[in-house]
Amino acid sequence: MTEPGNQAVQTGGNASAPPDRTELRAKEQLLLEHIRQIATGDQAALGRLYDATNRLVFGLILRILNDTGAAEEVTLEVYMQVWRQAADYDIRRGTPSAWLLMMARSRAIDRFRAGDQERRRAEALDTVTARSTNDISPEEQASETERRRMVQTALAELPPEQRQVIELAYFGGLSHSEISEKLSQPLGTVKTRIRLAMNRLRDALKLLDE
Repeated sequence: MTEPGNQAVQTGGNASAPPDRTELRAKEQLLLEHIRQIATGDQAALGRLYDATNRLVFGLILRILNDTGAAEEVTLEVYMQVWRQAADYDIRRGTPSAWLLMMARSRAIDRFRAGDQERRRAEALDTVTARSTNDISPEEQASETERRRMVQTALAELPPEQRQVIELAYFGGLSHSEISEKLSQPLGTVKTRIRLAMNRLRDALKLLDE
């Protein structure tokens, strides 16, 4: 009489159990492979990394900024930074997920401080002069403003079909296959347009590191 009950409890427990360490390690190893491929110039690997991590990255940024539009822009900047710095990633300093979230948090805080700085500029002079020493410097604020301008300009200059797939992927959170289904276009076409768009964005934004 007691055996069926015991079996049901055991089955239910297994169904609700969190991922074990082996599964988590496997996921991090897959992300590591994506990063290594990105470091060789593989744009498709960047798309795979994005598909696997964008919800986590966007969610963190949105919690910090509480602004969907700004969070979308910063999310794009994070993956552009991944594209530029993948070769510098060192697993001894943290897992791939931790590396991504560190970049996301840093860029989100920079954007938050830049927005706070702009609000402060609109206040009375006596309030502005009482700013906390933790606020970013004028040079940092100018750099952040320029970064946002370059991202917006680079997106605006993309051909419409390339901008559409980039917006669906990076801002809409859709995978390549989901974009293909949504637009009723071959998966290969979607991947090609994303690759071409990423190349154009990379060239437009490479000045950010110079």
